[in-house]
Amino acid sequence: MVATIRYEDIVKVPKALLHDHLDGGLRPATIVELAAEVGHELPTTDPEALGRWFVDAADSGSLERYLETFAHTVAVMQTAPALRRVARECALDLAADGVVYAEVRFAPEQHLEHDLSLDEVVEAVLAGFAEGTAQAVEAGLSIRVGTLLTAMRHAARSQEIAELAVRHRDSGVVGFDIAGAEAGFPPTRHLDAFEYLQREDFHFTIHAGEAFGLPSIWQAIQWCGADRLGHGVRIVDDITPGSAPVLGRLAAYVRDKRIPLELCPSSNVQTGAVDSIADHPIGLLRDLRFRVTVNTDNRLMSGTSMSREMALLVETFGYGWREMQWFTINAMKSAFIPFDERLRIIDEVIKPAYAKLLA
Repeated sequence: MVATIRYEDIVKVPKALLHDHLDGGLRPATIVELAAEVGHELPTTDPEALGRWFVDAADSGSLERYLETFAHTVAVMQTAPALRRVARECALDLAADGVVYAEVRFAPEQHLEHDLSLDEVVEAVLAGFAEGTAQAVEAGLSIRVGTLLTAMRHAARSQEIAELAVRHRDSGVVGFDIAGAEAGFPPTRHLDAFEYLQREDFHFTIHAGEAFGLPSIWQAIQWCGADRLGHGVRIVDDITPGSAPVLGRLAAYVRDKRIPLELCPSSNVQTGAVDSIADHPIGLLRDLRFRVTVNTDNRLMSGTSMSREMALLVETFGYGWREMQWFTINAMKSAFIPFDERLRIIDEVIKPAYAKLLA
């Protein structure tokens, strides 16, 4: 069956995405145009060459060069029209890739250089997502986009961003996140924000277990109360491999509580969390029935899409439509939108599409 799965068919099936960064998914041509408007210097103004530069820089093994890639994308996302355009194109690109539900995150505090307020930044992005969603529908495609607001874990604005997220919860913001370097910046530094979100009955995920390991995961769950783990790939360090793998207490807790893992295969290889797709623990975690989801992280820097991530898993692990449906339903079960909306997308969109392929 696997041999008959073509990439173009993967594009057509419905997919759900929980971990995607807005500033990591711009179109190269858009970066070139926006950079010209604000006078920002790029490594190259040829869109195709620029796209290659982003992937090469992210693959270089140099942290400085990797961070430079985001310096270029964030630099062109400092005005309301630019933010609106980037968000609109993001929704359209995801819809064209067969994504029917996406949660896209961004850090409002990184888009204030041209005197926008935090609220104005969020409003521009939400307007762009609404426009992109409407244009996708006009083109015969369907997508629902939820927005996550991210606070930078090395900064001191998490409470402010948490309040911002709650303030816009009825306009399209569905959750909160913290991101940035894990080592030296534990999630417990932001306990006030997480306690506030819990009092407000609001959802949040935490980047954890990507580079720093099990302590980051433990703190995110047991101290901060995270609903999901952004990446969480290092949970494998608490599993003893073998013919009958043995789960440590933390791994068993994560599995027992059905805490979703927002795994990003290509990105996890780029950041050195794993050595290769073949070595990625997604196969083991799937076999052990963790709540595994598949995600893109930064589509521009990884030169990827949801379809490409699924295709890599098909090629590497021999997965078929049944596994793809499992990953997709896992993601929808774990989404930060109301239960009835999740159920509708699962029952009316995802299951019927895969049923035709599994018949």
